[in-house]
Amino acid sequence: MAAIASVIKYEGDNSTFIWKHPCEDFNTSSQLIVHESQEAIFFLNGQALDLFGPGRHTLETGNIPLLRHLINIPTGGVSAFHCEVYFINKTEQMAIRWGTDSKVQYVEPTYKFPISIGANGEMSLCVDDSRKLLVKLVGTERVLDRQQLTTCFRSILMTKVKTYIAQAMRANAINIFEIDESLETFSADIQKRLIPDFLDYGVQLKRFYVTTVVKPDGDPQYEKFKELHFRQYADIAEAKLKQQIDMIQAQTEAQKVVIDSQAQATKRMQEGYTYQQERGFDVAQDAAQNEGAGQFSNMGIGLGMMAGVGGTVGGMVGGAVSDAFAGITTQPQSAANHFCEQCGVELTPGAAFCDECGAPQAAPDTCAKCGFKFIKPGKFCPKCGTKREN
Repeated sequence: MAAIASVIKYEGDNSTFIWKHPCEDFNTSSQLIVHESQEAIFFLNGQALDLFGPGRHTLETGNIPLLRHLINIPTGGVSAFHCEVYFINKTEQMAIRWGTDSKVQYVEPTYKFPISIGANGEMSLCVDDSRKLLVKLVGTERVLDRQQLTTCFRSILMTKVKTYIAQAMRANAINIFEIDESLETFSADIQKRLIPDFLDYGVQLKRFYVTTVVKPDGDPQYEKFKELHFRQYADIAEAKLKQQIDMIQAQTEAQKVVIDSQAQATKRMQEGYTYQQERGFDVAQDAAQNEGAGQFSNMGIGLGMMAGVGGTVGGMVGGAVSDAFAGITTQPQSAANHFCEQCGVELTPGAAFCDECGAPQAAPDTCAKCGFKFIKPGKFCPKCGTKREN
Protein backbone atom coordinates (compact mmCIF):
# COMPACT_ATOMS: atom_id res chain seq x y z
CA MET A 1 0.00 0.00 0.00
CA ALA A 2 1.27 3.48 -0.88
CA ALA A 3 2.25 5.93 1.83
CA ILE A 4 -0.66 7.74 3.41
CA ALA A 5 -0.48 11.51 3.26
CA SER A 6 -1.01 13.12 6.62
CA VAL A 7 -1.22 16.67 5.20
CA ILE A 8 -2.99 17.54 1.97
CA LYS A 9 -2.30 21.03 0.60
CA TYR A 10 -1.92 22.96 -2.67
CA GLU A 11 1.55 22.99 -4.19
CA GLY A 12 0.87 24.54 -7.62
CA ASP A 13 1.44 28.13 -8.86
CA ASN A 14 -0.88 31.12 -9.22
CA SER A 15 -1.38 30.67 -12.97
CA THR A 16 -2.95 27.23 -12.52
CA PHE A 17 -6.70 26.79 -12.47
CA ILE A 18 -6.80 23.16 -11.31
CA TRP A 19 -4.07 21.14 -9.64
CA LYS A 20 -4.28 17.47 -8.62
CA HIS A 21 -2.55 16.35 -5.43
CA PRO A 22 0.03 13.66 -6.25
CA CYS A 23 -1.03 11.38 -3.35
CA GLU A 24 -4.21 9.33 -3.63
CA ASP A 25 -4.21 7.48 -0.28
CA PHE A 26 -5.46 9.16 2.87
CA ASN A 27 -7.08 8.33 6.18
CA THR A 28 -9.70 9.90 8.36
CA SER A 29 -7.11 11.75 10.41
CA SER A 30 -5.34 13.50 7.50
CA GLN A 31 -5.20 17.32 7.55
CA LEU A 32 -6.61 19.17 4.50
CA ILE A 33 -5.37 22.74 4.08
CA VAL A 34 -7.29 24.97 1.62
CA HIS A 35 -6.02 28.50 0.97
CA GLU A 36 -8.10 31.61 0.40
CA SER A 37 -9.70 31.77 -3.07
CA GLN A 38 -9.40 27.99 -3.35
CA GLU A 39 -11.62 24.97 -3.15
CA ALA A 40 -10.72 21.29 -2.73
CA ILE A 41 -12.80 18.47 -4.20
CA PHE A 42 -12.60 14.75 -3.49
CA PHE A 43 -12.92 12.89 -6.76
CA LEU A 44 -13.49 9.19 -7.34
CA ASN A 45 -14.62 7.06 -10.26
CA GLY A 46 -15.41 10.14 -12.39
CA GLN A 47 -17.55 11.73 -9.71
CA ALA A 48 -16.92 15.01 -7.95
CA LEU A 49 -17.79 14.29 -4.35
CA ASP A 50 -17.22 16.31 -1.17
CA LEU A 51 -16.09 19.94 -1.54
CA PHE A 52 -14.11 21.97 1.01
CA GLY A 53 -13.68 25.74 1.16
CA PRO A 54 -10.79 27.77 2.66
CA GLY A 55 -9.48 26.59 6.03
CA ARG A 56 -7.76 23.65 7.81
CA HIS A 57 -9.89 20.53 7.85
CA THR A 58 -9.36 17.21 9.67
CA LEU A 59 -10.84 14.47 7.54
CA GLU A 60 -13.43 12.33 9.26
CA THR A 61 -16.47 10.39 8.21
CA GLY A 62 -18.70 13.29 9.21
CA ASN A 63 -17.27 15.80 6.71
CA ILE A 64 -16.85 13.46 3.75
CA PRO A 65 -20.36 11.97 3.61
CA LEU A 66 -20.45 11.47 -0.15
CA LEU A 67 -17.09 9.72 -0.19
CA ARG A 68 -17.92 7.65 2.94
CA HIS A 69 -21.15 6.49 1.40
CA LEU A 70 -19.48 5.58 -1.89
CA ILE A 71 -16.65 3.50 -0.43
CA ASN A 72 -18.26 2.50 2.89
CA ILE A 73 -15.70 4.05 5.20
CA PRO A 74 -16.38 2.73 8.72
CA THR A 75 -17.26 5.28 11.33
CA GLY A 76 -15.09 5.80 14.35
CA GLY A 77 -11.34 5.27 14.55
CA VAL A 78 -8.86 5.86 11.79
CA SER A 79 -9.68 4.40 8.41
CA ALA A 80 -7.60 4.54 5.25
CA PHE A 81 -9.22 5.24 1.91
CA HIS A 82 -8.23 5.83 -1.69
CA CYS A 83 -9.39 8.83 -3.80
CA GLU A 84 -8.14 11.84 -5.74
CA VAL A 85 -8.02 15.40 -4.41
CA TYR A 86 -8.16 18.38 -6.77
CA PHE A 87 -7.45 21.97 -5.77
CA ILE A 88 -9.30 24.63 -7.75
CA ASN A 89 -7.86 28.15 -7.91
CA LYS A 90 -10.78 30.60 -7.98
CA THR A 91 -8.78 33.84 -8.33
CA GLU A 92 -9.33 35.91 -11.46
CA GLN A 93 -6.64 35.09 -14.00
CA MET A 94 -5.97 38.25 -15.98
CA ALA A 95 -4.15 39.22 -19.20
CA ILE A 96 -4.84 35.91 -20.93
CA ARG A 97 -3.96 36.46 -24.58
CA TRP A 98 -6.16 35.36 -27.45
CA GLY A 99 -6.05 35.84 -31.24
CA THR A 100 -7.81 34.65 -34.39
CA ASP A 101 -6.07 31.74 -36.08
CA SER A 102 -7.20 32.85 -39.56
CA LYS A 103 -8.33 35.98 -41.34
CA VAL A 104 -11.87 37.30 -41.51
CA GLN A 105 -12.93 37.75 -45.16
CA TYR A 106 -15.42 40.50 -46.04
CA VAL A 107 -16.07 43.34 -48.50
CA GLU A 108 -15.05 46.75 -47.20
CA PRO A 109 -18.34 48.76 -47.12
CA THR A 110 -16.99 52.20 -48.05
CA TYR A 111 -14.69 51.46 -50.99
CA LYS A 112 -16.19 48.08 -51.93
CA PHE A 113 -13.00 46.03 -52.14
CA PRO A 114 -12.42 42.55 -50.59
CA ILE A 115 -10.24 42.53 -47.52
CA SER A 116 -8.88 40.07 -44.95
CA ILE A 117 -8.41 41.08 -41.33
CA GLY A 118 -7.63 39.43 -38.02
CA ALA A 119 -8.10 40.34 -34.38
CA ASN A 120 -6.44 39.74 -31.04
CA GLY A 121 -6.71 40.91 -27.46
CA GLU A 122 -6.86 39.85 -23.83
CA MET A 123 -9.38 38.34 -21.43
CA SER A 124 -9.63 37.39 -17.77
CA LEU A 125 -11.19 34.18 -16.45
CA CYS A 126 -12.09 32.67 -13.12
CA VAL A 127 -13.70 29.40 -11.99
CA ASP A 128 -17.40 29.81 -11.34
CA ASP A 129 -18.42 26.16 -10.71
CA SER A 130 -15.59 23.87 -9.56
CA ARG A 131 -17.52 20.64 -9.94
CA LYS A 132 -18.69 21.45 -13.47
CA LEU A 133 -15.21 22.45 -14.63
CA LEU A 134 -13.63 19.37 -13.09
CA VAL A 135 -16.08 16.95 -14.64
CA LYS A 136 -16.38 18.58 -18.09
CA LEU A 137 -12.85 19.69 -18.86
CA VAL A 138 -10.25 18.13 -16.60
CA GLY A 139 -10.98 14.41 -16.80
CA THR A 140 -7.80 12.57 -15.98
CA GLU A 141 -5.47 15.57 -16.42
CA ARG A 142 -3.32 16.47 -13.46
CA VAL A 143 -3.11 20.20 -14.25
CA LEU A 144 -5.24 22.76 -16.06
CA ASP A 145 -3.34 26.01 -16.58
CA ARG A 146 -4.10 29.23 -18.46
CA GLN A 147 -2.80 28.03 -21.79
CA GLN A 148 -4.63 24.72 -21.61
CA LEU A 149 -7.90 26.42 -20.66
CA THR A 150 -7.56 28.91 -23.55
CA THR A 151 -6.91 26.01 -25.92
CA CYS A 152 -10.10 24.33 -24.72
CA PHE A 153 -12.11 27.40 -25.66
CA ARG A 154 -10.20 28.27 -28.85
CA SER A 155 -12.76 26.94 -31.30
CA ILE A 156 -15.58 28.75 -29.50
CA LEU A 157 -13.55 31.96 -29.40
CA MET A 158 -12.58 31.89 -33.06
CA THR A 159 -16.07 31.15 -34.31
CA LYS A 160 -17.82 33.78 -32.24
CA VAL A 161 -15.19 36.51 -32.72
CA LYS A 162 -14.83 36.19 -36.50
CA THR A 163 -18.56 35.88 -37.10
CA TYR A 164 -19.33 38.92 -34.97
CA ILE A 165 -16.68 41.15 -36.58
CA ALA A 166 -17.79 40.30 -40.12
CA GLN A 167 -21.47 40.88 -39.29
CA ALA A 168 -20.89 44.06 -37.31
CA MET A 169 -18.72 45.70 -39.96
CA ARG A 170 -21.21 44.91 -42.71
CA ALA A 171 -24.32 45.86 -40.72
CA ASN A 172 -22.86 49.15 -39.46
CA ALA A 173 -20.87 49.96 -42.63
CA ILE A 174 -17.70 50.41 -40.58
CA ASN A 175 -14.81 51.84 -42.57
CA ILE A 176 -11.69 49.67 -42.24
CA PHE A 177 -9.57 52.79 -41.71
CA GLU A 178 -11.78 53.91 -38.82
CA ILE A 179 -12.38 50.51 -37.22
CA ASP A 180 -10.31 51.30 -34.13
CA GLU A 181 -13.10 53.64 -33.02
CA SER A 182 -15.34 50.55 -32.60
CA LEU A 183 -13.01 48.38 -30.47
CA GLU A 184 -14.82 49.14 -27.22
CA THR A 185 -18.17 48.22 -28.75
CA PHE A 186 -16.70 45.05 -30.27
CA SER A 187 -15.28 44.02 -26.89
CA ALA A 188 -18.54 44.44 -24.98
CA ASP A 189 -20.68 42.72 -27.61
CA ILE A 190 -18.38 39.73 -28.07
CA GLN A 191 -18.12 39.25 -24.30
CA LYS A 192 -21.92 39.03 -24.05
CA ARG A 193 -21.95 36.37 -26.76
CA LEU A 194 -19.21 34.30 -25.13
CA ILE A 195 -20.35 34.35 -21.48
CA PRO A 196 -22.95 31.55 -21.82
CA ASP A 197 -20.45 29.23 -23.55
CA PHE A 198 -17.85 29.67 -20.79
CA LEU A 199 -20.42 29.28 -17.99
CA ASP A 200 -21.51 26.01 -19.53
CA TYR A 201 -18.10 24.66 -18.48
CA GLY A 202 -18.05 26.31 -15.07
CA VAL A 203 -15.84 29.24 -16.11
CA GLN A 204 -16.75 32.91 -15.84
CA LEU A 205 -15.53 35.31 -18.55
CA LYS A 206 -14.89 38.33 -16.33
CA ARG A 207 -13.38 40.65 -18.94
CA PHE A 208 -12.87 40.56 -22.68
CA TYR A 209 -10.99 43.06 -24.83
CA VAL A 210 -10.41 43.38 -28.56
CA THR A 211 -7.19 45.38 -28.51
CA THR A 212 -6.14 45.15 -32.15
CA VAL A 213 -7.70 44.60 -35.55
CA VAL A 214 -4.95 43.23 -37.75
CA LYS A 215 -5.09 44.99 -41.14
CA PRO A 216 -3.41 43.75 -44.35
CA ASP A 217 -0.61 46.32 -44.31
CA GLY A 218 1.60 45.95 -47.37
CA ASP A 219 -1.15 44.61 -49.59
CA PRO A 220 -1.11 46.78 -52.79
CA GLN A 221 -4.89 47.13 -53.02
CA TYR A 222 -5.23 47.96 -49.34
CA GLU A 223 -2.44 50.53 -49.51
CA LYS A 224 -4.05 52.20 -52.56
CA PHE A 225 -7.37 52.72 -50.80
CA LYS A 226 -5.61 53.73 -47.61
CA GLU A 227 -3.81 56.54 -49.44
CA LEU A 228 -7.08 57.61 -51.11
CA HIS A 229 -8.92 57.70 -47.79
CA PHE A 230 -6.39 59.82 -45.95
CA ARG A 231 -5.94 62.15 -48.93
CA GLN A 232 -9.70 62.80 -48.94
CA TYR A 233 -9.60 63.34 -45.20
CA ALA A 234 -6.76 65.87 -45.60
CA ASP A 235 -8.61 67.71 -48.40
CA ILE A 236 -11.77 67.97 -46.31
CA ALA A 237 -9.80 69.22 -43.32
CA GLU A 238 -8.06 71.83 -45.50
CA ALA A 239 -11.38 73.01 -46.98
CA LYS A 240 -12.89 73.39 -43.52
CA LEU A 241 -9.84 75.34 -42.37
CA LYS A 242 -10.05 77.69 -45.37
CA GLN A 243 -13.75 78.23 -44.73
CA GLN A 244 -13.04 79.16 -41.13
CA ILE A 245 -10.28 81.57 -42.19
CA ASP A 246 -12.58 83.24 -44.76
CA MET A 247 -15.29 83.65 -42.14
CA ILE A 248 -12.83 85.22 -39.71
CA GLN A 249 -11.56 87.62 -42.39
CA ALA A 250 -15.12 88.60 -43.37
CA GLN A 251 -16.01 89.22 -39.73
CA THR A 252 -12.84 91.30 -39.32
CA GLU A 253 -13.64 93.47 -42.36
CA ALA A 254 -17.21 93.96 -41.17
CA GLN A 255 -15.95 95.01 -37.76
CA LYS A 256 -13.51 97.47 -39.34
CA VAL A 257 -16.36 99.08 -41.30
CA VAL A 258 -18.38 99.42 -38.10
CA ILE A 259 -15.43 100.97 -36.26
CA ASP A 260 -14.67 103.40 -39.12
CA SER A 261 -18.33 104.43 -39.32
CA GLN A 262 -18.50 105.00 -35.59
CA ALA A 263 -15.31 107.07 -35.70
CA GLN A 264 -16.60 109.20 -38.60
CA ALA A 265 -19.92 109.76 -36.85
CA THR A 266 -18.11 110.85 -33.70
CA LYS A 267 -15.96 113.27 -35.73
CA ARG A 268 -19.00 114.85 -37.38
CA MET A 269 -20.74 115.16 -34.03
CA GLN A 270 -17.72 116.93 -32.56
CA GLU A 271 -17.43 119.32 -35.55
CA GLY A 272 -21.18 120.00 -35.60
CA TYR A 273 -22.35 118.76 -39.00
CA THR A 274 -23.95 115.68 -40.51
CA TYR A 275 -23.13 113.48 -43.45
CA GLN A 276 -25.58 115.38 -45.68
CA GLN A 277 -23.98 118.66 -44.69
CA GLU A 278 -20.56 117.25 -45.52
CA ARG A 279 -21.80 116.31 -48.98
CA GLY A 280 -23.11 119.92 -49.34
CA PHE A 281 -19.59 121.19 -48.65
CA ASP A 282 -18.28 118.96 -51.41
CA VAL A 283 -20.84 120.34 -53.89
CA ALA A 284 -19.98 123.93 -52.98
CA GLN A 285 -16.24 123.22 -53.31
CA ASP A 286 -16.69 121.71 -56.74
CA ALA A 287 -18.81 124.69 -57.85
CA ALA A 288 -16.27 127.20 -56.59
CA GLN A 289 -13.55 125.57 -58.69
CA ASN A 290 -15.56 126.01 -61.92
CA GLU A 291 -14.90 129.04 -64.18
CA GLY A 292 -17.33 131.34 -66.07
CA ALA A 293 -20.85 132.55 -65.59
CA GLY A 294 -22.31 129.43 -67.21
CA GLN A 295 -20.51 127.30 -64.70
CA PHE A 296 -21.85 129.50 -61.91
CA SER A 297 -25.32 128.91 -63.31
CA ASN A 298 -24.74 125.18 -63.07
CA MET A 299 -23.47 125.71 -59.60
CA GLY A 300 -26.73 127.35 -58.72
CA ILE A 301 -28.47 124.05 -59.38
CA GLY A 302 -25.97 122.36 -57.10
CA LEU A 303 -26.59 125.00 -54.44
CA GLY A 304 -30.28 124.29 -54.61
CA MET A 305 -29.61 120.63 -54.06
CA MET A 306 -27.20 121.45 -51.26
CA ALA A 307 -29.74 123.67 -49.58
CA GLY A 308 -32.20 120.78 -49.64
CA VAL A 309 -29.89 118.21 -48.08
CA GLY A 310 -27.33 120.29 -46.24
CA GLY A 311 -29.52 121.91 -43.60
CA THR A 312 -28.30 125.03 -41.89
CA VAL A 313 -24.68 124.95 -43.07
CA GLY A 314 -25.71 124.14 -46.64
CA GLY A 315 -28.08 127.12 -46.63
CA MET A 316 -25.41 129.43 -45.34
CA VAL A 317 -22.91 128.37 -47.97
CA GLY A 318 -25.61 128.42 -50.67
CA GLY A 319 -26.62 131.97 -49.71
CA ALA A 320 -23.05 133.24 -49.79
CA VAL A 321 -22.36 131.78 -53.17
CA SER A 322 -25.73 132.99 -54.49
CA ASP A 323 -24.77 136.53 -53.48
CA ALA A 324 -21.51 136.21 -55.35
CA PHE A 325 -23.37 134.80 -58.32
CA ALA A 326 -25.80 137.69 -58.28
CA GLY A 327 -22.92 140.12 -58.20
CA ILE A 328 -21.29 138.48 -61.19
CA THR A 329 -24.30 137.87 -63.39
CA THR A 330 -26.01 141.28 -62.84
CA GLN A 331 -24.72 143.80 -65.35
CA PRO A 332 -23.69 147.20 -63.81
CA GLN A 333 -26.26 149.90 -64.51
CA SER A 334 -25.29 153.43 -65.55
CA ALA A 335 -26.14 156.08 -63.03
CA ALA A 336 -29.38 157.97 -63.85
CA ASN A 337 -29.21 161.75 -64.68
CA HIS A 338 -30.56 164.03 -61.93
CA PHE A 339 -31.54 167.76 -62.41
CA CYS A 340 -31.95 170.61 -59.94
CA GLU A 341 -35.57 171.25 -59.11
CA GLN A 342 -34.91 175.03 -58.81
CA CYS A 343 -32.85 175.90 -61.90
CA GLY A 344 -33.02 172.67 -63.93
CA VAL A 345 -29.26 172.28 -64.27
CA GLU A 346 -27.94 168.70 -64.44
CA LEU A 347 -26.52 167.79 -61.07
CA THR A 348 -23.20 166.17 -60.35
CA PRO A 349 -23.87 162.54 -59.31
CA GLY A 350 -24.23 162.30 -55.53
CA ALA A 351 -24.30 166.10 -55.03
CA ALA A 352 -26.25 167.38 -52.02
CA PHE A 353 -26.46 170.98 -53.46
CA CYS A 354 -26.90 172.37 -56.99
CA ASP A 355 -23.67 173.45 -58.66
CA GLU A 356 -25.42 176.32 -60.30
CA CYS A 357 -27.88 177.82 -57.82
CA GLY A 358 -26.80 176.15 -54.61
CA ALA A 359 -30.25 174.83 -53.86
CA PRO A 360 -30.27 171.78 -51.50
CA GLN A 361 -31.12 168.51 -53.16
CA ALA A 362 -33.26 165.64 -51.74
CA ALA A 363 -31.40 162.43 -50.76
CA PRO A 364 -31.82 159.55 -53.23
CA ASP A 365 -34.66 157.15 -52.43
CA THR A 366 -33.07 153.97 -50.86
CA CYS A 367 -34.30 150.63 -49.42
CA ALA A 368 -34.72 150.79 -45.65
CA LYS A 369 -33.48 147.20 -45.27
CA CYS A 370 -30.59 146.65 -47.68
CA GLY A 371 -29.80 150.30 -48.68
CA PHE A 372 -30.32 149.73 -52.41
CA LYS A 373 -30.75 153.00 -54.29
CA PHE A 374 -33.98 153.09 -56.26
CA ILE A 375 -33.66 154.49 -59.79
CA LYS A 376 -37.28 154.17 -60.77
CA PRO A 377 -40.68 154.02 -59.08
CA GLY A 378 -41.94 150.69 -57.73
CA LYS A 379 -43.63 148.89 -54.81
CA PHE A 380 -40.82 146.48 -53.76
CA CYS A 381 -37.02 146.53 -53.52
CA PRO A 382 -35.63 144.71 -56.58
CA LYS A 383 -32.71 143.40 -54.52
CA CYS A 384 -34.18 142.06 -51.24
CA GLY A 385 -37.92 142.16 -52.00
CA THR A 386 -38.79 144.44 -49.06
CA LYS A 387 -41.91 146.58 -49.59
CA ARG A 388 -40.98 150.18 -50.35
CA GLU A 389 -42.24 153.11 -48.24
CA ASN A 390 -44.17 155.72 -50.20
